[in-house]
Amino acid sequence: MRHKYSITSIIGILFLMFFAAYPSFNQAKSAEVTLRMHSFIPPVANPAKTWLTPWAKKIGKASNGRIKVQPFWAMGLGGKPPQLLGQVKDGVVDIVWTLTGFTAGRMPKVEAFELPFVHRNALSTTLALQDYQEKHLVNDEFKDYKILLLHAHDGAFFMTKSPIKSVADLKGMKLRVHNRLGVWLLESLGVAGIATPLMRIPPMLSKGVIEGSVLPYEIAPAVKMHELVSHFTMLSGDAPRLSTAVFSFLMNKKSYAKLPADLRKVIDDNSGRNIARAAGENWRAIEKPAEKLMRSKSKNKFHVLSAEESAKIKAKAGGVIERWYKEIAKKGHDGPKLLQDAYDMIAKYEK
Repeated sequence: MRHKYSITSIIGILFLMFFAAYPSFNQAKSAEVTLRMHSFIPPVANPAKTWLTPWAKKIGKASNGRIKVQPFWAMGLGGKPPQLLGQVKDGVVDIVWTLTGFTAGRMPKVEAFELPFVHRNALSTTLALQDYQEKHLVNDEFKDYKILLLHAHDGAFFMTKSPIKSVADLKGMKLRVHNRLGVWLLESLGVAGIATPLMRIPPMLSKGVIEGSVLPYEIAPAVKMHELVSHFTMLSGDAPRLSTAVFSFLMNKKSYAKLPADLRKVIDDNSGRNIARAAGENWRAIEKPAEKLMRSKSKNKFHVLSAEESAKIKAKAGGVIERWYKEIAKKGHDGPKLLQDAYDMIAKYEK
């Protein structure tokens, strides 16, 4: 018995030494790196469910669990949506998904894609943004960031409490938009445009501060637009939506640089052109179920402005573009050249 006990003890000690030297054998494998991902949207929003959460899981799988992307939704780490660009630049967080338009004028060159009626659809605009960023942005407005992806949604239109059947119906309304270009266009139509983050829409509608918003279908369920408004109005013709928003999926440069080379490759393999087409297709796809939800409420009415009324709105876009030219010239940029590049790059991917 003594001899057996002695052998057992020795074996036990050897096993303890083995597991102490290789902790991954005696406990669940833990991540080497945790990247905090911060955004303004709630976890129930379509972009969170169909893109950001799957992307985070994909990074974990591709890195064999060595990277954990930990999401924080609805500004869960503090601050306000316009501060997200600063948070990731300064290393307060590692990754953000946000709208550059939340911070008026901070990144004016990328606004070429947000000007009214430039955008065609989420796929062609997202692919074009990859060309545009390489030519105009990566060494300028985005030089302080590791760009994971710049992309667009499928385009925005009017969602209001009262019907819009003509340009005259817009006059005197107060509508929410996400950026200064939207405010400029609405002002040209006699509308008080209010630039504010997404999650402010429900309380502002319920208190009568605004009468509606300019939004795409895909994000509308996140703020219950199917319940809060009753009228959905598009333009007629080949450009039925007013504009798009450029989404910026960005990483802190130091957080990226300190990763081992093989983990940087995991990030690179899931960034930029490698995921741009999937992103564009995703944002096109998530419009359909969201539209179906908007139409599921019998109270909701759907309108298409006549060609004549649509033309009146499109005519106002010229003034917005001229205003943008003047603003961007103050920073030494050639607005007409930037806009032409945006047009040409989108056209390239529509072929």
